[in-house]
Amino acid sequence: MSELIVVGFDSPEEADRVLVRLAGLKKEYLIDLEDAVVVVRDTEGKVHLKQSLNLTAVGATSGLLSGSLWGGLVGLLFLNPLAGFAIGGALGAGAGALSGSLTDYGIDDEFIKSLGNTIPNNSSALFILVRKVQPEKVLAEFPDLRGRVLKTSLSPEQEKKLQAALSGAAAASPPAGSF
Repeated sequence: MSELIVVGFDSPEEADRVLVRLAGLKKEYLIDLEDAVVVVRDTEGKVHLKQSLNLTAVGATSGLLSGSLWGGLVGLLFLNPLAGFAIGGALGAGAGALSGSLTDYGIDDEFIKSLGNTIPNNSSALFILVRKVQPEKVLAEFPDLRGRVLKTSLSPEQEKKLQAALSGAAAASPPAGSF
């Protein structure tokens, strides 16, 4: 089961930096992220979402491939596979992009926007949905990280350990246990 963790930062760039470092740790199999979203609230109070997975592009790509394949096969029936390939690819890409833009994957966008409106101006928050994690090793990679836990589906004990690590109280040694 995935765990939701939302951490707020005082800097508008900090959530982006943390997500980039988490992506590196994902390549080392220390953390498995199902979804991640960076929320930045600018100086005027406007909330900006940065999704880690662009579903419109994913849908367009898969639609292009499947549409081209089916268009080419139908084109073979009418002795014009190139036209079928081109038309099928265009229609597939359009349909895939539309379905991708209408799909909500991972963390609910309305939840992200509502919580994003509560963070202070000129700050950021990182929303992550974690499948698996090696907490001691991940926290060891962030000794200088300072943030505050805004929302989580962790147990109260695990949440306290994470907040202690983010506040610097446990900077010398990462908390034991999992989160």
